[in-house]
This record gives sequence, C-alpha cells and structure tokens, in this order.
Amino acid sequence: MVGDVQRLQYLEAMGLGAWTSRYRLPNALPTPACEWETAPVEAPTSHGARLQALLDDAAKVPSTPPPEETPSGATPSRDTDKVATSASARALLLGDAPPASSPSVSEPAAEAEPAAPTADVGQTEAHAALRYDLQVAALEGRWLLLVPEANAPDRVAHELLGNLLRAAGIAVDAAFEFRSFQWPLVDNAPVTAPLDEARDGLRAYLAGQARRGWRPELLLVFGQDATLNEVLALEEARSETLSLPCWTLPSLAALKSSAAAKRALWPQLASWRDAWAGHDDAS
Repeated sequence: MVGDVQRLQYLEAMGLGAWTSRYRLPNALPTPACEWETAPVEAPTSHGARLQALLDDAAKVPSTPPPEETPSGATPSRDTDKVATSASARALLLGDAPPASSPSVSEPAAEAEPAAPTADVGQTEAHAALRYDLQVAALEGRWLLLVPEANAPDRVAHELLGNLLRAAGIAVDAAFEFRSFQWPLVDNAPVTAPLDEARDGLRAYLAGQARRGWRPELLLVFGQDATLNEVLALEEARSETLSLPCWTLPSLAALKSSAAAKRALWPQLASWRDAWAGHDDAS
C-alpha cells in the first residue's frame, strides 16, 4: 500500500479532494496530528441572495393592464397587490413560508395541483469500484513491466527476467525493482464511474513515478487479467489508456514451469533487441 503522501498526490492528480483520516487501513499506524493545507471553500449562496435576484428581475417586468370591473363596480386596488407582493417577498427573504393570499374577486380560484416528487439534490448512483492488484517495474525508466498479481515476483522470476533480457541483448545498468499498486487506493470510497476512475488512478500513479526518471515508451504485460486489460484498453497491441505500444506475454508462472512457453517466447526476443537498440541509435 502506498503512503499517505503519495496517496494524496494521486488523488490531487485525479482532481479529487484531499480528504484525510476518513478510513483506517488494516495494520496501519494512526495518522499523526498535523495541519493540512486546505483550499478556500466558497460560501454557498444564501436563500436571501437568490430571492433578491428574483425580485430584481420581477421589478423589471412591465405592469399588467388594469383588471376589469368587479360585479359590485369596484376595482381591486394596485396598492393592495403591491403590499401583498412585498409581504410575500419579505417572508421568502427571511426563510419563512409566504402568507396565504386571498383569491381575486375577478379571477376564479385555481384548483390545487399535486406537487411533483423531487429528487434529492446531489444524490448520485453508487457503483462498485473495479479491483485489481499490480506489480510495476521499469527498465531504466523506458520499459514498463506489469505483472497482474498481488505479490511481487520471487527470486526465481527475477532471475528468469534477467536471463530473458540478456538473451535479447539488453543490458540493464541497475537491478529493477517491482513496486506494488492496487486499486482502489481506499476501500469503501464513493464511486460514480468505476472504469474511468480506475484508469485515472493508474495514470496518476505512473505520472507520480516521473520524479524517479520514468519516461515509458513501451509496455510489457506478463499474464492475462480481464480487469487489467479493460483498464489498459488494449487494442491492436497498444494501450489506449497509457498511449503506449503494448506486448502481452505469458505469465511469469507459466514461463517458470513450462518449456513450451519459453520456446514460444524465444523468437520474440529479437523484437526486444531491435526495440531497445532502436532507441539507443536514435539518441
């Protein structure tokens, strides 16, 4: 699991608010007390301000023609209507219910219509988050190695990868190290778009590794995982999510135990050598 600082960076890169200490991770130490920088929160618009704007708009509406005479010969007073309107406005501005107005003599009373049901404001449909575990390594920051497993490759798998690289003529200066990444970063977090959020999370994680010098140009995926394939959006040997060419290879477990898998992979090592040397020649 990533640390709190990296998790906040991922959330910030995804455009999510950095809320802390909402959940206690298993076997995690208590969060130390400190002051987090928070962005200023805009004050919500009050009912009075919104209603005042409505009143200003209503004042610009032209006056209606004078009403017809009532059967008794008297006409309703405009001053009375103005006072009633002002009283209703003041009641709305104060947050109270508007006073009930008596129906006009010249106008028939309208029948009360049932109020339409209104949906709760801000209510969104909840979804289950996509879940996957991933081991990530980078060869000199150029090639990304992805292994869709919960545990890091063991010593035998490391030796196997090293032998494959040497057979392809690829000399790596430093020993590569696998790093664990899992999605979602926080359990029980609200999810509205599971696939989009999972893709954004992976992109944000790799973007955060740029400070380590990662500038990926090729993607190697060892093993098949339906969820990871959907997150990577693999189409025609390319990951649309990461905008990188992608080679899908047998799993490390199959390469360790199956001689047939090794023989099938052997002809592809020439492509590895050409791809690695092509970058060196261009530089």
